[in-house]
Formats: sequence, structure tokens, C-alpha cells
Amino acid sequence: MILLALLEAAGLAKFGAGIGAGIAAIGAGMGIGRIGSSAMEAIARQPEATGDIRTNMILTAAFVEGVALFAVVVCALCVFM
Repeated sequence: MILLALLEAAGLAKFGAGIGAGIAAIGAGMGIGRIGSSAMEAIARQPEATGDIRTNMILTAAFVEGVALFAVVVCALCVFM
């Protein structure tokens, strides 16, 4: 009975880790889309600042991807540990 409860809890942990990784990926996609949209709007409003806006956009997108990758790694560790 205790073994069955432990196996069920492990299955729920893996399910939760999968859900967490999915939410992290969706959040990163939405964040990068919003960054790109805002950058394009800013470039349209002020074309002479294109280089600065592009640099900031790429840097911010890299930070968002880094956080998403960190979340996916934590979820993978939850599955395998």
C-alpha cells in the first residue's frame, strides 16, 4: 500500500514537471513575441535608434530564453531525481 502511494506520487511529480516545463516554454514564447513586437513598434516610431533598440531586444530575448531554459532544467531534475 505504501509502495503504491509512492509510485503514484512519483507519477504525479513527473506530470507536474512536464506541466511546469510546458508553461515555461509557453511563457518564453509569449515574452519573446512581445519583445519583438515592442521593438518593431519602437523602430517604426524612431528609425534612427534602430541599432540601440535591436541590441536591447536581443539582450532581453537572451535573458528570457535563459530563464526558460533554467525552468526546463529544474523540471527535468524533478523528473530524474
